[in-house]
Amino acid sequence: MSTTTFAAVSAVKQHSDTGFSVDLSPAWTIGGRPNGGYLLATIARAATVVSGHPDVLAASAHYLRSPEPGPAEIEVEVLRTGRTATQLRGRLLKDGVPQVEALLTLGVLGEAEPFWQDGVPRPEFGPFPEEPWGPAVLTSGIPITIRDEIDVYFDRPLADGPSGRGELRALLALPGDEPFDPVSLLFAVDALPPATLDVAPSGWVPTLELTAYVRAHPAPGPVRVLHRAHLIGDGRVDESCHVWDSAGTLVAQGTQLAGIRIG
Repeated sequence: MSTTTFAAVSAVKQHSDTGFSVDLSPAWTIGGRPNGGYLLATIARAATVVSGHPDVLAASAHYLRSPEPGPAEIEVEVLRTGRTATQLRGRLLKDGVPQVEALLTLGVLGEAEPFWQDGVPRPEFGPFPEEPWGPAVLTSGIPITIRDEIDVYFDRPLADGPSGRGELRALLALPGDEPFDPVSLLFAVDALPPATLDVAPSGWVPTLELTAYVRAHPAPGPVRVLHRAHLIGDGRVDESCHVWDSAGTLVAQGTQLAGIRIG
């Protein structure tokens, strides 16, 4: 695993009231293109500088293009600042061309126990192996460079082939055991391979839209991630993701729509 922290590779530099620069890391890529959750986190990092509230509560991104690594720009617009929340629009550009458009809500995460919940899956995982996920290349030959930056331990070996359930369950750790925070949780909901691997082999599964909710400040340590595919059809798949911290608290959840080509 790399020793370069997620905070460092997602760092932004402010050059105007609402303008930032970022250097997109070639290490956090799949097939040479930056991970979608990583891109959303960089926009959120800029939003926390502009916002009157500290914590990301919700973020939704549409991926217009898949940028190459290297220098990029981020523009942030405050849409509304209220007593409990700030709404913002963020845009990531490459050479002046929009790549990702995002809407974000920032506020203050509390520490209270949930008042009520229903329909949330249970954090049930099997034993994790001692060694993290293996080859950093998909069966299609696409390099997964990001694999060298994070540790992912699946409770069922991917080499066993698809189970047909369309779900992946894993333990996820950031470089150098860096603790997760509300910004890096936006990466966590998009960190695993597509859950479609548990259905059928495919090539690159590019994210079209990603929505994330951050529910609590995570306890230190790795997080447990349940990633599920729900419907594959017409060249697209929708997936859901739930993330629990080391204390068993649901700290983030996400949904996304992605393109896919089976066979």
